[in-house]
Amino acid sequence: MKNINDNPNAKPKPQAPPLGDGGEYLKGRGAQINTKNRFLTNQTVKQHIEAIDEWTETNQATIYLEDKAKSIVNKVDSPDVGMFYSMNPYQGCEHGCIYCYARNAHEYWGYSAGLDFERKIIVKKNAPELLRKFLMNPKWQPVPISLSGNTDCYQPAEKKFRLTRQLLEVCNEFNQPVGMITKNAGMLRDKDLLQEMAAKKLISILVSITSFNEDLRRVMEPRTTTATQRLRIIKELSDAGVRMGVMLGPMIPGLNEHEMQRIMQAASQNGATFSAYTFIRLNGAIKLMFNDWLYKNFPDRADKVWHLIENGHGGQVNDSRYGTRMRGEGPIADLVRQQFKKYNKIYGLNAERWELDATRFRRPGEQGRLF
Repeated sequence: MKNINDNPNAKPKPQAPPLGDGGEYLKGRGAQINTKNRFLTNQTVKQHIEAIDEWTETNQATIYLEDKAKSIVNKVDSPDVGMFYSMNPYQGCEHGCIYCYARNAHEYWGYSAGLDFERKIIVKKNAPELLRKFLMNPKWQPVPISLSGNTDCYQPAEKKFRLTRQLLEVCNEFNQPVGMITKNAGMLRDKDLLQEMAAKKLISILVSITSFNEDLRRVMEPRTTTATQRLRIIKELSDAGVRMGVMLGPMIPGLNEHEMQRIMQAASQNGATFSAYTFIRLNGAIKLMFNDWLYKNFPDRADKVWHLIENGHGGQVNDSRYGTRMRGEGPIADLVRQQFKKYNKIYGLNAERWELDATRFRRPGEQGRLF
C-alpha cells in the first residue's frame, strides 16, 4: 500500500485488519496499527493474519524503557502554544488518545507513532536530578515551565515511578512556577503538594475534557479516566485553592464539538475559572492512524467527519501555519470559535487576568530575590 504521506493531497482509504493475532480490534488501544517511521528505511509488517512466520508483535502489553536523559527542560519555540519551556518525564503515553499530536515525536526514538507510542513508554528516571541541575544554573531567569508540554505526566506510569511528584517537589523547593495539563485523576495523589504550591501562586492546571459520551471516550481515549472523574479533579483541587481550568481539545466536528457548552458549564460549576480549546488537526502519521480508527469505529459517519475536518483546514486535515493550525479556519472552525467565546462569557471563564508568580524563585541557600 502506498503511504498517503507521500502525497499530501491524497485521501486515505480504510486500512487492513489491525495487529491482533487474528485481526481483531485491539480493545484498550487507540491506534490499531503501527504507522511507518519516516526516519527508518526498513520496517517489520505482518501482511497476512494467517501467516505462521515468526512475528514480533504478539505481546500487546505495555513495557517501560528506562532512559538516562541528557536534559529535561526544553525551550518551546512555537509562538502559539502558550508556553516558554516544557519538561516531560515520560515519552509515549499509555492513554492512547488517537488524535494526540505527541505521537509523531515517538518516531525520533526509533518507534512508531501508532501502537508503539501507547505500549513502549520511555521513562526518564533521572528527570528530577536534571531539573535540579537546570534550576541551579545562575543563567536561568525564572519563567513558568509546563509539565507536560507533550505527553501526560500523570499517565499510568506515574503511579509506578512518581517522577512527576519528584519534579513538583523540586519546583516547590525552588519556588519555580509550573503550568500543568492532564486527563488523569492520579493527579489527586499530589493534592497536598499542589495545594502548597497554589498558596504561593506557583501552579495553574488545565484538565482536558473532550466528551461526556463514554462510548466515544472508550475508543478515542481508551486508557483515560471518565469525564466525571475529570470534573472531580477540578472540584477537589479548586476547593483546595488551586487555580483550575478546562481544556477542550481537540474539538472534532461530527464527533464531539456539539458537547462544548455542556463541558464548559460543568467545568465552571465544579470550580474551573479559565479555559482553552483546540480544533482537530491530523499532522504527520496521525493522519493515517486517525483515518484507520475513524472508519473502524464510525463507518456510518466516517466520510462526513473526515470532510468536516478537511473543511476546517482549507481542504486538508492538517495546517502547519502558526496561529491557524490549532484553531482551523472556515465556517466549521468559526462556529466552534464563536461557541467557545460565547460560553466563556456565559459561564464566567477567562474573566480574570491571572499570572503565575516568578518573583519568589530562589535557589537553596540564597536569600529572597527581587526581580
